[in-house]
Amino acid sequence: MNNRYKIYLLAFISFLLGTSQFIIVGVLDQIATSLSITVSQAGQLVSIYALASAIGTPIIMMLTAKMDQRSQLLLSLVVFIIGVFAMLVWNNYLFIVISRAIVGIGAGVFVATAYAMSAKLAPAGGKGKAMSNIAMGFSIALVFGVPLGRLITAAYNWQAIFWLIAGLSIVCLFFVIRTMPKAITETPIPLKEQLVLLKQTKVISALGISFLVFVSYSMIYTYITPFLASIRTVSETEMSSILLLFGIASLIGSKLAGVLADRIGTFKTLLGSMTLHLLTLLGLYFTSRSLLLTSILLFIWVCASWTFGPAQSINLASIAPKAMGIMISLNSSFIQLGFALGAGLGGVTISHFPIITLSGVGSIFVLFAIGILLFTIKKYSHSLQML
Repeated sequence: MNNRYKIYLLAFISFLLGTSQFIIVGVLDQIATSLSITVSQAGQLVSIYALASAIGTPIIMMLTAKMDQRSQLLLSLVVFIIGVFAMLVWNNYLFIVISRAIVGIGAGVFVATAYAMSAKLAPAGGKGKAMSNIAMGFSIALVFGVPLGRLITAAYNWQAIFWLIAGLSIVCLFFVIRTMPKAITETPIPLKEQLVLLKQTKVISALGISFLVFVSYSMIYTYITPFLASIRTVSETEMSSILLLFGIASLIGSKLAGVLADRIGTFKTLLGSMTLHLLTLLGLYFTSRSLLLTSILLFIWVCASWTFGPAQSINLASIAPKAMGIMISLNSSFIQLGFALGAGLGGVTISHFPIITLSGVGSIFVLFAIGILLFTIKKYSHSLQML
């Protein structure tokens, strides 16, 4: 197998891992019914996954720093598979929470290692494209994995999609064993070097912006199915179609990010996407009785949110070009922490207030993020390459 197909293999596994993360959103109501728990409790499975990934991934990466990347891939994939099977064996909320944490750590380590390995496997001048293929795996998980999982769940049960993910992951494990080179290694990043970056105001401000935006995003997207169902009864076909459209919106947003950043600058792209994010959330208050209008606004919202992500990566690379890998790694942890807090805060919100309140609370976090961005660009306009 040549290196191009090895990169595609890593991208496909990323798709499986992305589906395992995002599919919970698509079947939240069914998990709640199956386990006899509330929707807000089911939503905490998103928090647990994200929190475990954010905290556990850097720890495991440091503990396995002396291992070659092939061994890291195999170890993380085995951990992921064990976590998925544990979810299927234990039909108990507490054990499923533990299983989701295991899945989150395995997936986090695999993706971090896959990024590094894809860059090593890529031909000269093709590292960016190779790494974007790994990221695309997650985007495609939103486009096809979530709605497809919803359809499979409707025909069988929510466990069926995880049986499929586990089975395909085992097949991929054997391909990794047979095809990935053993010699690829990477110098571990010292923890002190990461902490030095966190002392810089412009770095922590950028990471804070990512955190706040994804708190808002997670609050809404984690509870997207009950949010839509609160308007009127939605059939399985309608729900799957809407989720598919949201997945397409994420792809559009990802593509727009690079185009807009090149044409109008990173700062304007970030500010524009965050402003649109804010306006669509506020607009949801006026469309809460129409499934069509709400879906259109949410489509725009998803597109804006996924425009922000890649544009922020470009911004972080410009802030510390010599430590781009560290910056992206730190940004990933802050994003996952945002996912965790957003899902948790969203669960608390819908437990005490109408579900439409999520859009109002989410807009507050984006408003703070916009304020930090404006403050940062004003203070560091001479040193940041954001314009």
